[in-house]
Amino acid sequence: MQSQFPAIARIRCVTFKPNMMRHSLVSLATLIFAAILIAPAQQPAQPAVTQAVLAGRMIDVRTGQVHTHAYILIAGDRIQSIAESAPAGIPVTDLSTYTVLPGLIDAHGHILSNPTSQSFADALRTSIPQSTIWGVYNLRIWLDHGFTSVRDACEGPADYPQFALREAQQRGVILGPRITAAGSCISVAGGHADGAPLSPDLELPRGRNVADTVDDIDHVVRRDIKYGADWIKLMATGGVMDSVSDFHVQELSEAQMAEAVAVAHRAGKKVMAHAEGAVGIKAAVRAGVDSIEHGTMLDEEGAELMEQHHTWLVPTLYCFQHDMETGLSKGRDPASFAKGKEIIAAQGPAFKLALAHHIRIVYGTDDDDVDEASSKEFGALVRGGLSNIGALQAATINAATMLGKDNDVGTLEPGRYADVIAVKGDPLSDITVMEHVAFVMQGGRIIKDPAHPDRNPVIHIQ
Repeated sequence: MQSQFPAIARIRCVTFKPNMMRHSLVSLATLIFAAILIAPAQQPAQPAVTQAVLAGRMIDVRTGQVHTHAYILIAGDRIQSIAESAPAGIPVTDLSTYTVLPGLIDAHGHILSNPTSQSFADALRTSIPQSTIWGVYNLRIWLDHGFTSVRDACEGPADYPQFALREAQQRGVILGPRITAAGSCISVAGGHADGAPLSPDLELPRGRNVADTVDDIDHVVRRDIKYGADWIKLMATGGVMDSVSDFHVQELSEAQMAEAVAVAHRAGKKVMAHAEGAVGIKAAVRAGVDSIEHGTMLDEEGAELMEQHHTWLVPTLYCFQHDMETGLSKGRDPASFAKGKEIIAAQGPAFKLALAHHIRIVYGTDDDDVDEASSKEFGALVRGGLSNIGALQAATINAATMLGKDNDVGTLEPGRYADVIAVKGDPLSDITVMEHVAFVMQGGRIIKDPAHPDRNPVIHIQ
């Protein structure tokens, strides 16, 4: 009977010889290997360039090297390459008379801040919707000053308006920096972020951010993560702006902070610690926090610990200096102002200790008045002893690395977002030119352009 599968029938008639199979496989492998060697390597196709920026001077923030007459070629919202010329027929933004840098990162902001008042009474009278509106305003101001990314360092409202603003910015509903956000300001009862320093007969309900035990810490940290926190914020010590806490005093225990770090790191989140006094700084570092905020009473032992643990420092120098300038004019409590005077005396020596121990420095402002203060931390860092390139690195590659976003932002390199800013003058010789950012591009979109001063106008509130 004839087979229904003639090809198989023919194969069955062939006598199988093991050596025949072996020789055939060897020959096939040889042919494949030769084809691989001969064939040209397949490179991934480069995305088409959609626009270019011509930089008169472009600073490589990794090295401090300056490239002249460089073209930043942009494909969509990312940098494709840095070149000596641009393809014909694409739009070119001419910044040949400017110094060009990556978009800046403010790693310690409070998005919901009211720039017009430091009065605790005003805080009680300000609704969460009104605070959120202040947030929209502040984000726009940051962007106008060249900050294309910001880390929110915790907010008071229990329903997390900062997360809503983060998502609104991501979806293009509002203009502003890309937001990395902490959740609540985790504090002991009566601590720096208790938020209710009233008399006992006017006691407010216990805040969702208050944690007096290790178990409390578990609950608060997990709640922050549940609703979208990128970072966890701990109040390791008392602070300056409130009228009741003592910034020398450690508030959260080392065990509480260690538990917060364990829970956060297990969930892939990082932890920052507000820490002014030396004892609280050291406890937070031993607990494993990723960054110390302020560090204004840092001592030798604490600096050694931070160096050993590779802990980041966000010193927020200008914020305290600015508070001395404004004094009580915005309704600040006199007790808070008195604490500020002591902090100012301590911050200089502490910062010099940090530099001596090669602690990694990140730019952060922590100032309610974003318009007035956001760019002035550069000058404060340099006056404190950091080099000009070090100050630029603090607001770019260092901040991006601390945030875990150095593959997206922080440098002008292929594959990063096309976040580009420009200033007149040379910030490597005069850091104060960073206070006057003339051009801002975020993700390939021009936000601010000296050639078109009416583009995206900004209201400046006094």
